[in-house]
Amino acid sequence: MLYSKGIVAAFAALMTLAISPSAVGQVELTSAEKIKKLDIMLMVSSLRCRTGPNNFRTAYQRFNARHLQSLNGAHRELTARLVAYHGNEGAKKALDRLGVSMANQYGQGHPWMNCKQLSAATAELADAGGQSELLGAAETMLSSRPSLEAGAQFVAR
Repeated sequence: MLYSKGIVAAFAALMTLAISPSAVGQVELTSAEKIKKLDIMLMVSSLRCRTGPNNFRTAYQRFNARHLQSLNGAHRELTARLVAYHGNEGAKKALDRLGVSMANQYGQGHPWMNCKQLSAATAELADAGGQSELLGAAETMLSSRPSLEAGAQFVAR
């Protein structure tokens, strides 16, 4: 079954999230942090789902290769902000905490997306345009609850 290529672009329009303090540095979430968290969530979820019928490791690898420049840029930007806030050693610890926090949060599953839905979304992101699509996806997929529209789109999958 084919899905609309516009779903990723629609993520941004569907979700309006209040920016809250970050667990990384007690600063507002930046685009870099959102992209970094999206990458970690997809990686952890792909590992969690790899033994079932909706293994999407290949889609995650395509996503990672397709968006490597954006992912590396987000990592550099986030690291620079953390170094400015915490110093070199504190930044390393903060990045480690971010990774562990995300792994713990999604290691037992996504709060509202199953492996099939995560697989479909990851495959679309692997073919999606640029940073604006990643940011829209991050705002939607990292939320603890979907909007009614986003939830309905994922349930249909």
